[in-house]
This record gives sequence, C-alpha cells and structure tokens, in this order.
Amino acid sequence: MANALLVIAEGSEEMETVIIYDLLVRGGINLTLASVSSLQIKASRGLILTADCSLESVKSQVFDIIICPGGLPGAQHLQASSLLSDMLCKQHKRGAFIAAICAAPAVVFKPLGLLDNVNATGFPSTAERIPSYVDEAVVVDDQIITSQGPGTSMAFALKIIELLMGEIMAKEVAATALISR
Repeated sequence: MANALLVIAEGSEEMETVIIYDLLVRGGINLTLASVSSLQIKASRGLILTADCSLESVKSQVFDIIICPGGLPGAQHLQASSLLSDMLCKQHKRGAFIAAICAAPAVVFKPLGLLDNVNATGFPSTAERIPSYVDEAVVVDDQIITSQGPGTSMAFALKIIELLMGEIMAKEVAATALISR
C-alpha cells in the first residue's frame, strides 16, 4: 500500500484538500493529513478542517509522496515551515514524489529550487514565478507533480493515484466517483 502525506496550514484551499484526500483514500492509498500548525485549521473559505496529526509527529516517517495544497495564505504558511521545507527537499533528493497545486508550486516549491529545470504548472496568476510554466491542468516532470487549482483537483488526485497505484485503480476511482477522464 502506498503512503501519502497531505500537509495543510491555516488558509489552505478547501476544495483541493478535501478532493485530494477523498480520492486518494478511495484509491487505496494510506493517507495522513498533517498540519504545520494546530490540528484544527480554518481553510481559505472558512471551512474548519481537522488534521490527523502535526507535521512534527510524522517527520521521521517515509512517504511515497508529499502533497501541498494551495490557497492563500495557506501556501505561504506551508512555505514558512522549515520542517516541511526540509522534508520536501529530502523527499526530492531520494527520488520520491512531491506534489503541489494552485499557489503551492510557486510559493512552496520554487523558493526551494524544486522547480529548477522541470516543467510545472500552477495557478495561472503565478505563471511568471514558475521558470518553465506549462498551461495544462496537471504536469508531471520527473518526480514532481503540479496542478493549476481547485477545478483541477480531481485530475491531480487521479494522476497521483495512477502514479502510485496504477492506471486501473485510477480508472476505477474515476468511474466510482463519476469523474470523466
């Protein structure tokens, strides 16, 4: 079974967080929702989300993927976490997947040099901050998966399922959730 870490902060985007969480669990992925701050956070549109644990409590665990949702100021709070930055860099260095959506590619990954020499996407207003911006819903380059925003959350989550669990599982999840692919 694949292990995924979805990291949230005050101001994370609700749709991205909940859709990614839901679809990955449907895909049979062991998912941990961790917060860089308190366990209960207020998401970008006011929804209260409760994390499974603090990021600190899982810092020494190995994950197949670490995922950062967007939203502002959520992505800024993720970027401010030195622990998350360290975990993302170690994950990338060992050749494991990292993923970001919406503002997170530009705000979280770019300052760490994780977008150097890779094609990536993000929320369209952040295009100038992403060195090799590609205007597509989901972009996979090496072990980095990026996506544009709330409306692309399903495609993003399905791509993660495909990469971790296989194309058949991604198709099954899409079919059971009535998602056109």
